[in-house]
Amino acid sequence: MNEFKNGLKDGIPIALGYFAVSFSFGILAIKGGLSVFQAVFTSVTNVTSAGQFAGLQIIIAGGTILEVILTQLIINLRYGLMSLSLTQKLADDVGIWKRLIIAFANTDEIFAVAMGYFKEVTFPYMLGLQILPILGWGGGTFAGAVASGLLPKSVCSALSLALYGMFVAIVVPVAKKSKSVLFVVCVAALFSILLYYVPIFHFISTGISIVICTVAAAAIGAIVAPVKKKGEE
Repeated sequence: MNEFKNGLKDGIPIALGYFAVSFSFGILAIKGGLSVFQAVFTSVTNVTSAGQFAGLQIIIAGGTILEVILTQLIINLRYGLMSLSLTQKLADDVGIWKRLIIAFANTDEIFAVAMGYFKEVTFPYMLGLQILPILGWGGGTFAGAVASGLLPKSVCSALSLALYGMFVAIVVPVAKKSKSVLFVVCVAALFSILLYYVPIFHFISTGISIVICTVAAAAIGAIVAPVKKKGEE
């Protein structure tokens, strides 16, 4: 129960941030022609910000199911890398079925908090960590869908910035404590800037760009500042 409570406590700020971001998704979904049920069902079965917003645009534009599938595959491919990394920190008693449950809501922010946990990650901790963010994401979507049309467009746009602020709040404290983490963060940011601003890389999609930055920064970090095993100098 202590592990579950620790997870709940760590999940509170994520849930608050998710509520604000999904609120804007709910508004956009209703304006795009989806019902309140469809908007909420999309959120609670996906739990992915970039993927849902991209998928919503394809739906509104009348795209095909194949286009939606390919878009989600590219944008959410990074979750596979995160899940592989998270398995290295999971407790030994976390079997395949428990890992499948954890994988459902292994989002960017939840992954970052889990990896920054001071000891190995247990199944109860992950359940506690993920419950409130899932409720916050679904609840924010419902609130936004119901309030659709009541708020000005400028407010909706401002709400979407909450996700970035939340991400910074998660990464900065860990980076301040570890020079290795700070180095990897800077390398990832540098690669992201290059892929975004250098013209020859403009053909690379956002989803693929995230994967490239993640793999490159992690590989360089592993070479420059490898995690030493117990007993090594």
